[in-house]
Amino acid sequence: MAGTINKVILIGHTGDDVKMNYFEGGNCIGRFPLATNEEYVNRTTGERVSNTEWHNIVVRNKAAEICEKYLKKGDKVYVEGRLKTRKWTDDKGMDRYSTEIQCQEFTFLTPKGENQGQSQGGGQQAQQPVQAARPQAQPYNPNQPAQPAQPSTDTSDVDDLPF
Repeated sequence: MAGTINKVILIGHTGDDVKMNYFEGGNCIGRFPLATNEEYVNRTTGERVSNTEWHNIVVRNKAAEICEKYLKKGDKVYVEGRLKTRKWTDDKGMDRYSTEIQCQEFTFLTPKGENQGQSQGGGQQAQQPVQAARPQAQPYNPNQPAQPAQPSTDTSDVDDLPF
């Protein structure tokens, strides 16, 4: 086969807040676990079985800063990226391997303010600035320059339906 593809698409819930690592030169990496669930009915016993798979997500630079600011434990997020396996040596000199998802695009799926009360634990005043600053669900692609949102003035797609 001439070409190959390394692409992963996940929709899941964050298992923790984003952990940041900063480097010289201003670069940074954010890491967080993402849980995806599978549910099915066991044919022999008839009982419902639920399996959770954990994925290590890695985001870089501006995308990492956005995730750190807006993603909280338990938030639902769409992640698109590629698989990357790293080899490292542990304290005992043994070779260890980690498989990660190198995030290339993401979209926040938790509605604004829905999960804020759980992670902040503060009063309503502490929640307001975060809710107002959280962006709408739009994919983030670090390879494309950011474009400001512009209000639509086109009313040709508005229906005259009563509901």
